Amino acid sequence: MTGAGQREAYIFPLHTVLFPGGILPLKIFEQRYIEMTKFCIRDNQPFGVCQIREGHEVGVPALPEAVGCLATITQWDMPQLGLFKLTVRGDGRFRLIGTRIAANGLITGQLELLPPEQGPAEIDQDCAEVLKLVIDKVGAANFPSPLKLDDPAWVAYRLAEILPMEATVKQQLLELQDAAARFALLRRIMVQQGLMA
Repeated sequence: MTGAGQREAYIFPLHTVLFPGGILPLKIFEQRYIEMTKFCIRDNQPFGVCQIREGHEVGVPALPEAVGCLATITQWDMPQLGLFKLTVRGDGRFRLIGTRIAANGLITGQLELLPPEQGPAEIDQDCAEVLKLVIDKVGAANFPSPLKLDDPAWVAYRLAEILPMEATVKQQLLELQDAAARFALLRRIMVQQGLMA
């Protein structure tokens, strides 16, 4: 039984961080995740993507991080039996408050949906400018549309996706509940990388 702001979802532990609004292509070939994909397509339900804290993507169920992002399937194809090709979009963030593992290794999580981040609504103009320069260079088609360069959360999450950094730092950026703190961390990273003075 789940309360207000809570729900259950299948959990897909990956060596990647999915951010709200982000686009992630996936190849699904393990039987447990093929079953998960079929359920999610049939019931039009998202699943949860969590970065792996301990373990591997294949084999014994991995230990997921406590904060993840719901993934909605926007496109799917089965080019051959036993292989799904998916495109998913990141939706809301959640915190795992409980898990159970089925006999086939599929994890079901009890999720607490996290509210949108707190903090000032102002955008960090320097961060937005760096992102705009990247978009102009590599092309808008490589980013989720529509472009929302005036949306603080969208700008911060897109920078978190594209900047080269350790997975633990990406996880930290996902977990931050304060928009200003997220921009402050992104600025520090870009200064270290010479992208910003």
